[in-house]
Amino acid sequence: MAEFTVAVADPEDGTTYQVDVSDQDANRFIGKEIGEEVTGSAVGLDGYTLEITGGSDDAGRPMRGDVRGAALKNIMLEGGTGYHPEKDGERKRVTVRGREISDSTRQINATITARGGDDVAALLGDEE
Repeated sequence: MAEFTVAVADPEDGTTYQVDVSDQDANRFIGKEIGEEVTGSAVGLDGYTLEITGGSDDAGRPMRGDVRGAALKNIMLEGGTGYHPEKDGERKRVTVRGREISDSTRQINATITARGGDDVAALLGDEE
C-alpha cells in the first residue's frame, strides 16, 4: 500500500502545505512523472490542479526529471538536483531515483497550477 507526503506549494502566497496521502488517493500518483498534472482532489483540494515538480524516495534520494523510469541510477553529475559542487568543473557519481513515482517514493513535491473557488488554507485545515 502506497503512502506519500505531498508538499503542496502555493505560488500566490509562497506557502507550502504538508499533506499525508494513503490508500486510494495515493494510487492516483503511482505511474505519474515529474512535470505531469494531477487533480487536487487527491490531497483535498477539489477544483485545483497540481503539477508534480519532484520528490524523494524512502532513503532521501532525490528524483530527477532527466532520468527515465522509477529505478535507482548512478549518474555522473556536474550540478543540479542531487549534487551541488564546491568548485567549478567538479563532478561526482551520485545515486538518484528516476522521474516516475513508484511505491518507493515517500515525498512528492507539487505546485498549484490551476485554482479552485475555495481558499487553500481553509481546504487543508491550516487556517488560523
